[in-house]
Amino acid sequence: MFLPFFLIFLSFFHFTIVFSSHSCTTSTSTKTFEKCMPLPSQDASIAWTFHPHNVTLDIVFFGSFISPSGWVGFGINPNSPEMTGTRALIAFPDPNSGQLVLLPYIIDPSVKLQKSPLLSKPLDIHLLASSSTLYGGKMATIHNGATIQIYATLKLVSNKTKNVHFVWNRGIYVQGYSPTIHPTNINDLSSIATIDVLSGSQSTCHNNFLTLKDVHGVINSISWGVILPLGAVTARYLRHVESLGATWFYVHAGVQLSGISLGTIGFAIGVRLGQLSGGRVYGLHRNLGIATFVLGMLQTLALFFRPKTTNKFRKYWKSYHHFVGYGCVVLGVVNVFQGFEVMGEGRSYVKLGYCLCLSTLIGVTVALEVNSWVVFCRKAKEDKMRREGLIGSSGKFSGSSHG
Repeated sequence: MFLPFFLIFLSFFHFTIVFSSHSCTTSTSTKTFEKCMPLPSQDASIAWTFHPHNVTLDIVFFGSFISPSGWVGFGINPNSPEMTGTRALIAFPDPNSGQLVLLPYIIDPSVKLQKSPLLSKPLDIHLLASSSTLYGGKMATIHNGATIQIYATLKLVSNKTKNVHFVWNRGIYVQGYSPTIHPTNINDLSSIATIDVLSGSQSTCHNNFLTLKDVHGVINSISWGVILPLGAVTARYLRHVESLGATWFYVHAGVQLSGISLGTIGFAIGVRLGQLSGGRVYGLHRNLGIATFVLGMLQTLALFFRPKTTNKFRKYWKSYHHFVGYGCVVLGVVNVFQGFEVMGEGRSYVKLGYCLCLSTLIGVTVALEVNSWVVFCRKAKEDKMRREGLIGSSGKFSGSSHG
């Protein structure tokens, strides 16, 4: 009931977001380019024209500010798809005049580790021209959400046009003429794209990373965030339906094993993503994921050591099973929400879809809990009346006749 609804809802809004927010244009107010491409984070995009005869690239980057005193940067890493080593052009408001300025920077390892401030220096690549402008022309002002265009013309190395590593980012503050560190959520840490400027295709490796990230999020949201809580609900309420007999146990076990199996796949993908993340560590999300997975495995192993109902250790096993099970469900749901934040989907329709699904499950659980207490109280009252002789074993009121 809940799983198909969630899958449809999640898929619909996932593709809605992808197609609505990832767009690009080849035209600006001053120039028209041959190709364009939406970039995978920060709602950024690029447009370019490549001239094979002299191996020059005319390119414009479309980005946006996240602070009136912030910065937006775009550049090329001539060696590898990472921030360290990037030759960047960074735009920000001049601390003296407030006007938009564009300066060159080289991102070296000391800057990434925050051992030294980022200082402007000439680039050691063939940058032929550069400029920047705010969307809206001369009357535009820098504010949160202001759109900027960074133009550059540069000469590429003739045998390195198939894998050009573009890097971009934005921050909230500039100290003097030194941009400070950018935010560190997954959108900001994955702002890298490797593109063949001749064909306009993106690197397969980068696409695979983004696909793995999406698959990881969807699988774990379904398994740890929906199926396992649903399995806990079936165990708590179906076991009291006498007509089902032992069927409730097999339903519960089947649902939980399905969730654990799917969750194990999602966990394995998460481990692989960690290996591909180039030193990026999402500590809280990772630790919650490990704890949830360990509890899930303990629950699965507990099935093989389940004592018989007549065994004196059965009550201890039940306490352990309930404690570990509910702990796994709570940690799983919490980590799903943490995952949304890590992926930069904290205010997305995808998260809204999950919240609606989870709210529906919680609503059904509350209704079943109220109903179970009503049934329990009714049976307790009938048992008391039966002990006092007010009703017979058939449930009918008994009384004495006077003649």
